Amino acid sequence: MLVWRLDRWGRSVTDLRATLQELEHLGVGFVSLTEALDLTTQAGLAMAALLAVFAAFEREILGEHVRAGLAHARQNGKRLGRPATAAQHANHIRKLRRAGLSKSEIGRRLQIGRTSVRRILAAPPKKK
Repeated sequence: MLVWRLDRWGRSVTDLRATLQELEHLGVGFVSLTEALDLTTQAGLAMAALLAVFAAFEREILGEHVRAGLAHARQNGKRLGRPATAAQHANHIRKLRRAGLSKSEIGRRLQIGRTSVRRILAAPPKKK
């Protein structure tokens, strides 16, 4: 079996080990060209395990940084997620619907998706 990079093949040490055992059981050897790893040898297997551990560590560190950045943004009052563009038109959408326009036509006029129009029309109006 041939792969470009080992970290693109196994996402965890357990996953990598299970796949390697399955390949070994099938009589298939594994060689990674970019890392110059031959996993048919004990030294290659040990190196693959080390690389998998470091890749998992790197993913965890990246996840921690992302979570910390999101928490920091929330603390500074940043609104996270997609902007609520369709919700800003809710009153106008209801007015156009009462005037007899189709959901598709409302979406075209306001340049929003038909599904957003349906969702807003299905929800009860919010009180201010």
